[in-house]
Amino acid sequence: MLLGFMASRTGRWIRILAGAGMVVGGFSLGSPRGAAVALVGLGPLLAGALDLCLLGPLLGHSIRGADIRQSLGLNPEERLFRTYYERLSPRDRMLLH
Repeated sequence: MLLGFMASRTGRWIRILAGAGMVVGGFSLGSPRGAAVALVGLGPLLAGALDLCLLGPLLGHSIRGADIRQSLGLNPEERLFRTYYERLSPRDRMLLH
Protein backbone atom coordinates (compact mmCIF):
# COMPACT_ATOMS: atom_id res chain seq x y z
CA MET A 1 0.00 0.00 0.00
CA LEU A 2 2.69 2.51 1.00
CA LEU A 3 4.98 1.40 -1.79
CA GLY A 4 2.21 1.77 -4.37
CA PHE A 5 1.53 5.31 -3.17
CA MET A 6 5.22 6.24 -3.19
CA ALA A 7 5.57 5.01 -6.79
CA SER A 8 2.44 6.86 -7.93
CA ARG A 9 2.38 10.32 -9.50
CA THR A 10 1.15 11.89 -6.25
CA GLY A 11 3.83 10.15 -4.18
CA ARG A 12 6.52 11.30 -6.55
CA TRP A 13 5.33 14.90 -6.36
CA ILE A 14 5.26 14.77 -2.56
CA ARG A 15 8.84 13.48 -2.50
CA ILE A 16 9.97 16.17 -4.96
CA LEU A 17 8.32 18.97 -2.98
CA ALA A 18 9.54 17.67 0.38
CA GLY A 19 13.09 17.33 -0.95
CA ALA A 20 13.01 20.79 -2.50
CA GLY A 21 11.71 22.21 0.78
CA MET A 22 14.54 20.56 2.67
CA VAL A 23 17.13 21.89 0.22
CA VAL A 24 15.78 25.45 0.32
CA GLY A 25 15.26 25.37 4.07
CA GLY A 26 18.70 23.94 4.69
CA PHE A 27 20.45 26.54 2.58
CA SER A 28 18.45 29.35 4.18
CA LEU A 29 19.85 28.41 7.60
CA GLY A 30 23.37 29.15 6.42
CA SER A 31 25.02 26.78 8.88
CA PRO A 32 26.76 23.41 8.59
CA ARG A 33 23.65 21.75 10.00
CA GLY A 34 21.57 23.47 7.31
CA ALA A 35 23.95 22.26 4.64
CA ALA A 36 23.51 18.71 5.96
CA VAL A 37 19.72 19.08 5.78
CA ALA A 38 20.03 20.36 2.21
CA LEU A 39 22.24 17.44 1.29
CA VAL A 40 19.78 14.93 2.79
CA GLY A 41 16.95 16.69 0.92
CA LEU A 42 18.62 15.90 -2.39
CA GLY A 43 17.75 12.21 -1.83
CA PRO A 44 13.95 12.48 -2.04
CA LEU A 45 14.18 15.28 -4.60
CA LEU A 46 16.24 13.23 -7.06
CA ALA A 47 14.46 9.96 -6.29
CA GLY A 48 11.08 11.48 -7.11
CA ALA A 49 12.34 13.23 -10.23
CA LEU A 50 14.11 10.11 -11.55
CA ASP A 51 11.19 7.75 -10.70
CA LEU A 52 13.17 5.77 -8.13
CA CYS A 53 11.70 4.40 -4.91
CA LEU A 54 14.36 3.76 -2.29
CA LEU A 55 11.93 1.73 -0.15
CA GLY A 56 11.46 -0.80 -2.96
CA PRO A 57 14.49 -3.01 -2.25
CA LEU A 58 13.69 -2.97 1.46
CA LEU A 59 10.26 -4.42 0.72
CA GLY A 60 11.38 -6.94 -1.90
CA HIS A 61 10.68 -4.92 -5.06
CA SER A 62 12.78 -3.19 -7.69
CA ILE A 63 14.13 0.31 -7.16
CA ARG A 64 12.53 1.54 -10.41
CA GLY A 65 9.08 3.08 -10.06
CA ALA A 66 7.79 1.61 -13.32
CA ASP A 67 8.71 -1.91 -12.20
CA ILE A 68 7.00 -1.38 -8.84
CA ARG A 69 3.82 -0.09 -10.49
CA GLN A 70 3.80 -3.03 -12.91
CA SER A 71 4.28 -5.62 -10.14
CA LEU A 72 1.47 -4.02 -8.12
CA GLY A 73 -0.91 -3.96 -11.10
CA LEU A 74 -0.83 -0.20 -11.61
CA ASN A 75 -0.13 1.69 -14.82
CA PRO A 76 3.65 1.35 -15.35
CA GLU A 77 3.72 4.18 -17.91
CA GLU A 78 2.40 6.84 -15.51
CA ARG A 79 4.26 10.07 -16.18
CA LEU A 80 5.05 12.85 -13.77
CA PHE A 81 3.23 15.44 -15.87
CA ARG A 82 -0.15 14.82 -17.48
CA THR A 83 -0.07 15.85 -21.10
CA TYR A 84 -2.93 17.48 -22.95
CA TYR A 85 -3.41 14.26 -24.93
CA GLU A 86 -3.88 12.19 -21.74
CA ARG A 87 -6.64 14.51 -20.52
CA LEU A 88 -8.74 14.07 -23.66
CA SER A 89 -11.56 11.57 -23.90
CA PRO A 90 -10.96 8.48 -26.08
CA ARG A 91 -13.24 9.93 -28.77
CA ASP A 92 -11.31 13.20 -28.88
CA ARG A 93 -8.03 11.32 -29.03
CA MET A 94 -9.27 9.46 -32.08
CA LEU A 95 -10.23 12.73 -33.82
CA LEU A 96 -6.73 14.16 -33.42
CA HIS A 97 -5.21 11.60 -35.77
